[in-house]
Amino acid sequence: MFADITQFANPEFLWLLLVIPLIVGWHIWKQRRATTAITHSKTKIFGEISRGWRVRLRYLPFALRMLALAALIIAFARPQSSARGENVFREGIDITLVLDVSTSMLAEDFRPNRFEAAKDLAKEFIENRINDRIGLVIFAGESFTQCPLTTDYGVLVDLLGKVKMHVLEDGTAIGEGIANAVNRMKESESKSKVMIVLTDGVNNRGAIDPATAAEIARTFGIRVYTVGVGTRGKAPYPVQTPFGVQYRNMDVDIDEEMLTQVADITGAEYFRATGNQSLRQIYEEIDRLEKTRIEVTEFRRYAELFYRFVILAFGLLAAELLLSMFVFRKIP
Repeated sequence: MFADITQFANPEFLWLLLVIPLIVGWHIWKQRRATTAITHSKTKIFGEISRGWRVRLRYLPFALRMLALAALIIAFARPQSSARGENVFREGIDITLVLDVSTSMLAEDFRPNRFEAAKDLAKEFIENRINDRIGLVIFAGESFTQCPLTTDYGVLVDLLGKVKMHVLEDGTAIGEGIANAVNRMKESESKSKVMIVLTDGVNNRGAIDPATAAEIARTFGIRVYTVGVGTRGKAPYPVQTPFGVQYRNMDVDIDEEMLTQVADITGAEYFRATGNQSLRQIYEEIDRLEKTRIEVTEFRRYAELFYRFVILAFGLLAAELLLSMFVFRKIP
């Protein structure tokens, strides 16, 4: 009963509890004054008389009355329990991941290579989001929507895992990838629309220039974050030969000027990833920049508990009355 109480609506009534010790003291003083003296030549006989349970419990009705009074005072103080909670409103973001799947992504300056590292870290990014719609577009010499915008992250991660090399014509059509993603997002009613383009090369295919695609994205309010993937200098690239797979150091050629321009046009940022850790940090930075808007409204509900103490008080008074009438009844 007391464990549920978190506050009192009228705590000033609790001062009345101080009256109870005064009443108890007055009652003890009165009982001692009312003790009857009996004159007898010998007192030894009284020591041989056993004290029954009624004598031992003769103060029980008075104790019950004091407990009932304490319960009524607590009831007047209006004990309450409270439940605290939050109403949370989340406004999600629409995000499309645009992933380069050209054969140059097999370079092994990342572990195990750029392609697998990009997929693994994209998966981590997806799993860290809450309430956002996320889609996936892949591109090489052409572009393909692997997964439309969805909140079913399980399906999205499964489709991301199924992305393979050599399913599209080889090349790097960055503009086509951006345009495809814009086409998927243009009807979105979300107040925040974001695209993350990850590539390791130079736009060399497709009919749409990346800057033109960026202008279209800006028209629909889409911010395009661009990520250049590749170490600086040369990177080991696997080459199939008659004698098996051999590695050759190939020049890393990323059109950073173009990727920076695309990001600037749409009000976003360009990042350069030179290894797994830096790519992870880039995803974390984008995750920090593009947070889901959350509105939290706190509330507190109160429940009155005074009735419990009223019931307890009447129960104690009833017990005191019954004991006084039948068990501790006084004969005049």
